[in-house]
Amino acid sequence: MLTREKQAPELLKEEQVAETISGGEALIKILLAEGVDTIFGYPGGAIMPIYDALYGYQDKVNHVLVRHEQGGIHAGQGYARSSGKVGVVFATSGPGATNLITGLADAQIDSTPLVCITGQVFAHLLGTDAFQEADVISISAPVTKWNYQITDANEIPEVLAKAFYFAKSGRPGPVLIDIAKNAQIQKFEYKGYNRCDHVRSYRPKPIVRKEYIEQAAELINAAKKPFVLWGQGVMLGAAEQEFKAFIEKSGIPAAWTIMGAGSLPSDHPQNVGMLGMHGNYGPNVLTNECDVLIAIGMRFDDRVTGRLDKYAKQAKVIHFDIDPSEIDKNVKTTVPVWGDCKETLPLLTELIEPKQHTEWLQKFKEYEQQEIAAVIQDELFPTSEEMTMGEVIQQLNDLTGGEAIIVSDVGQHQMVACRYAKLNNTRSNITSGGLGTMGFALPAAIGAKFGAQDKTVVAVIGDGGFQMTLQELGTIMQSGVDVKILILNNQFLGMVRQWQELFHDRRYSFVDITSPNFVTVASGYGIAGKSISKREELQPTLAEMLAHKGSFLLEVMVTKENNVFPMVPQGCSVSEIRLK
Repeated sequence: MLTREKQAPELLKEEQVAETISGGEALIKILLAEGVDTIFGYPGGAIMPIYDALYGYQDKVNHVLVRHEQGGIHAGQGYARSSGKVGVVFATSGPGATNLITGLADAQIDSTPLVCITGQVFAHLLGTDAFQEADVISISAPVTKWNYQITDANEIPEVLAKAFYFAKSGRPGPVLIDIAKNAQIQKFEYKGYNRCDHVRSYRPKPIVRKEYIEQAAELINAAKKPFVLWGQGVMLGAAEQEFKAFIEKSGIPAAWTIMGAGSLPSDHPQNVGMLGMHGNYGPNVLTNECDVLIAIGMRFDDRVTGRLDKYAKQAKVIHFDIDPSEIDKNVKTTVPVWGDCKETLPLLTELIEPKQHTEWLQKFKEYEQQEIAAVIQDELFPTSEEMTMGEVIQQLNDLTGGEAIIVSDVGQHQMVACRYAKLNNTRSNITSGGLGTMGFALPAAIGAKFGAQDKTVVAVIGDGGFQMTLQELGTIMQSGVDVKILILNNQFLGMVRQWQELFHDRRYSFVDITSPNFVTVASGYGIAGKSISKREELQPTLAEMLAHKGSFLLEVMVTKENNVFPMVPQGCSVSEIRLK
């Protein structure tokens, strides 16, 4: 979190046009100057002056009326993740603002750039427990990159400039600006808007130290079994081409975190699969056999590392990250490379020797064959009567050709979607990674479609998570956005049930969930839908869903007690991954 400082930013000079307007109107003009084209929000008493100002700008910016503030912020996240822009969210004071907290925490841990504007009671009422007053600054401080409360309209231009700068620079994150109602109404002399490109004491990009890049190159050139782990930092740095050039010159096998999926196409010959608890067999086992481990834009999350005292102890570790606080936080680094990987990777690529590492890559392929025989074949091409989640994703791949944006919720279906979805493009895998927020996918898919209108967006959701935010079907109905909703219904809270089966002697404690008729619910919102339970219906109905003009809900009844494997049990090392 950044400190709340009030020194003036160094501004990019633009033409100054003085006019006397309200704080609310100034805010809207600033959003337009920042290139904002979409706002997700829900009005209320304390933010009403801003909405009144927005009324006059409906032809210049699209406001999407969500059905719950949590839906609004997840939509903002989806928009940011698919477009690469800053997501913008409006909410009123009190419960409106507190309903943003889950999304702020989600965006903070997943480094998603957001600017959230909340209304607040009049400044003279602050601290009096006024109607719908909540101290959102204190509440949101741990889950924002920066937050600030405005009580005077004259502060709005400078504070908003800093808000957008903080949200999108360096390691991105969410910013919350709380604006008292009097500041929204207050007339002041607005002299135009200057974007911010510098704030004293804030350094978004650390200084690149070339001696560390030289040390990294020496280790890589001498390595016999080097292994690359990449995360979302590659995507956030828009360094996909630089990463690909490094991978292809080095010949090193590379595996991804779920947040990094798509930065390198799924079928690239050096893409050896997914890391982590439900990742691929080879990448997990061989983490503990490599001699040099090169981590790029990933933070060694516990779901990737498993037991830390048994993680890659044999390897020299090179860690590329824009956030110095991530270096040595979980895994001790041999060579730290601070900086934006778009800048640091080309410097490294220039110094490394061209290699193939054919025998080392072959070892990954051997483990892949073991995983295909033990897990993947039965998951993607089952002989049982009931359908599996994996075969649904496989059929979806065949129909989309890896060109769709897949937005997954949290649970078994998330792991299956991340494992098996074919992704040809960057920013095509959107999910709640660090926080694991059930209910994320439906609103995030709405935002993702607004952020990438030329793409097919498919929300892959479980029957549990869907019921947490299904009110956002109303947002789909009113906005007319085209989202394909694929519910994989196993009639359980599947991931919790899997753990209860494996580690709690099948004591299924409150995981058997009853659901409504989802197709009927969707119909009530004017959304077409179908529910299927037979394999022969799967391919034609998926094709119907994708071809349908407008949103479509497809419920697929899948086997109830199927487990997601491979799996690294909690408390185990990555080399103790289980195939069954």
